[in-house]
Parts: sequence; structure tokens; C-alpha cells
Amino acid sequence: MAGGLLALLDDVAALTKVAATSLDDVMGQAAKAGSKAAGAVIDDAAVTPKYMQGFHPSRELPIVWRITKGSLRNKLLILLPLALALSAFAPWAIAPLLMLGGAYLCFEGAEKIAHLVAPEKAEHAAKTHETMDPAHLEEQKAKGAIKTDFILSAEIMTIALAAIPESNFWMEAATLAVIAVAITVLVYGAVALIVKADDAGLAMATHGRLGLTRAVGRAVVKGMPGFLKGLTLVGTAAMLWVGGSIILHGLEVMGLGWPANAIHAVAAAVAHVFPAGVHGAAEWGITALIDGALGLGLGLLLIPVVARVIEPAAGLFRRGDAG
Repeated sequence: MAGGLLALLDDVAALTKVAATSLDDVMGQAAKAGSKAAGAVIDDAAVTPKYMQGFHPSRELPIVWRITKGSLRNKLLILLPLALALSAFAPWAIAPLLMLGGAYLCFEGAEKIAHLVAPEKAEHAAKTHETMDPAHLEEQKAKGAIKTDFILSAEIMTIALAAIPESNFWMEAATLAVIAVAITVLVYGAVALIVKADDAGLAMATHGRLGLTRAVGRAVVKGMPGFLKGLTLVGTAAMLWVGGSIILHGLEVMGLGWPANAIHAVAAAVAHVFPAGVHGAAEWGITALIDGALGLGLGLLLIPVVARVIEPAAGLFRRGDAG
């Protein structure tokens, strides 16, 4: 009896050790694979705060929470199963689908640049938002944020999947799930801190007991509008960079590697103008700049296509559904 109990305890200890090792493997793989998607993660964190602008402070965190839940649904319920299924049964479809997402990012980024060049369109949209029912505006903004998150999340999950070493189905699924949850918490935790920073600064400026605390609070309040504008510019640039790089990588996967190779050659040649210690950083920056310029060019070409073809066609479908 005692021998049987000891054997059972040995089996439990062995299973616990295996489970702990598997958990360590999952966490380690998740950390390495997640770091590969840093560009898309930065893009996600930079883009989202613009969807919070124009709302009463009491609605900011509820909207962030709503987008966070939408992001988790995107990653865990749609993209994770889809990524695993495509990887197993139709790996050839991953690159074209990602390129469609990249084209969408290029379009969104180029549209924002177009609004800067022709601000009357942005002013018209702002006036439309001002006259819109707050609940309807919140619904529209949240849906727009979740839609953009879907594209960025697809890129994050696909990059992460490609970076995971070959293993069994459940290990890959668990690793992707950890990445999905960790990145979502990281991104939208940062977004929540950003959108509430001005409230925190106001509280420090108003109720701070020390002069330094009040001064810091005033600096935060004064600096947040400029910071948010800068963040919007970073998000737009990141959209174009990520979108352009997705298109180039997709072409490379599909056998058209010469555009990416040409960009790499140009970036390497120009990087040698810089001091030797920064060659790598300079090459990366030049590559990102060219990728972003290509993304902007593609996005500008897509603006009339979306306005004259895709949106009217979508409108016909919506009217058909309503009828």
C-alpha cells in the first residue's frame, strides 16, 4: 500500500515537472516570438489613443475596455484558430491575406496624410462628429478602433507564429494564446495610461502638496495635447511603415524578392556613409523609411479606388441587407 502511494506521488511529481517545463517553454517561446512583432505592437499602441479624443473623461476608460475586449476576441476567437488552420492546411494563403491587411494599413495612413494636406475634409468629418449623438459616435469610434486592431493583430499573430519553433499543435496554440493576452494587456494598459495622463496631471496640479508635484502636474497638462499629436504622427508613420513592409515581405514570400533585395542594397549602401558603430541602426532606419514611402504611395493610389469603387459597392450591399 505504502509502495503504491509512493509510486503515485512519484508519477504526480513527474507530471508536475513536465507541466512546469512545458509552461516554461511556452513562456520562453512567447517572449521570443512576441518580440519579433515589436513594430506592429508599437503601431497598435500609437494608433489607438486617437480614437479616445473628443469624449468626456468619464467615457475614456470604458471605451478602452471595450476596445480591449474586442482585441482579445480578435486574437483568441478569430485570429488564433485561423492562423493555426492556415498554417496547417493552407500556408500559401497567409501571405496574400497579410498583404490585403498591409494594403488597408497603407490606405489608412495615406488618408490621414491626405487630411493634413487637405484639412477641409478632416474639418468636415470633425463637424460631423460634433453633431453626432455621443452614443453613436462612441459606437463608430470603437468599431473603427477594433477594425484597425484586427489588421494589426493579424500581423502580430502571424509574425509570432512564424517565429515559434516547430512543435506540436497544442504547444503552438498555447504560445500564441499567451502572446495574444500579454500583448493586448501591454498595448491597452499603455493606452489607458496615456488617455488618463492629463487627468492625473490635473489632479497633481490642483491637489499636490508639494510645489514640485504641482509643477509636474501643470507640465503634464500642458504637454499632453502636443504629445497626443506627436503620437498620432508616430502612429500614422508606423501604419505606412508596417503596411509597406508587409507588402514587400508578401511579395518576397510569393517569389518576387527583387523589390526587398533592392531596398536592402540601397539601405546598406547609404548606411556606410554613417559612422561604423551605427551602420546597423542606419540601415534599419533607411529600410523603414523606404518601406514607409512605398506604403504611402500605395495608400495614395488606393484612396480613389476605395472612394469610387469599394465604398459604393459596400453601400449597395448594406442597402440590400436593409431591404
